[in-house]
Amino acid sequence: MKLTIVETGLVPEPIRASFVDYPGMFRALLRASDPQLEFDTVSVIKGESLPDPASLDAVLITGSPAGVYDDAPWIAPLMDFARAAAATGTPQVGICFGHQLLAAALGGKVIKSPKGWGVGRHTYDVLACPDFAARKCPDSIAIAVSHQDQVVELPPGADVIARSDFTPYAGLYYAKGPAISFQCHPEFDDSYSAALYTARADRLGPAAADAVASLARPGDNALVGAWIADFLKRHVR
Repeated sequence: MKLTIVETGLVPEPIRASFVDYPGMFRALLRASDPQLEFDTVSVIKGESLPDPASLDAVLITGSPAGVYDDAPWIAPLMDFARAAAATGTPQVGICFGHQLLAAALGGKVIKSPKGWGVGRHTYDVLACPDFAARKCPDSIAIAVSHQDQVVELPPGADVIARSDFTPYAGLYYAKGPAISFQCHPEFDDSYSAALYTARADRLGPAAADAVASLARPGDNALVGAWIADFLKRHVR
């Protein structure tokens, strides 16, 4: 199967030369669990047009510094694309901004959270592992995050599969979408997360150093990547 990655954000310019782009991070993450996966990229952030979702095997929407409520010219078409994909049964994966966009497009609500920045290694309670998850189902997962926006109202048909006090709707599963989405960033390795927090120290203040220090705790990136790969295998058309 071929996964079409919709690129909605770019690695920040000060550290761009040191890291692969976000589609490259997802390719590395998912190939570790399914070497047979093929990939395509559509970069809406660079002005590329979205294809007909009915023609695609599956879609993954990346993170972005944008908010779903912004007026960037590519956001409304991407909302329509996500709704059309759900209507035609094209499997979708959303990460961070992609998580929020799917929720907003399918009837939920996303806001800039009054809780402020979420950064560092966050731990989420795992409430359920849907039937596609062939891997272990732990009580919790820990993954690096970087976000201000949050889903605050669930769309119809969305089940919460991961949560924390800071992010109650951290992981969502849409059985009828089908779709799965996470607020965290399983595609970020620790070196990239540390560089990102350091690059944003002017905005994060003392939280930047704390975020970098939190990366000393083990992360569950590979497990979440395996869940995504399992989801794609389970729902391939």
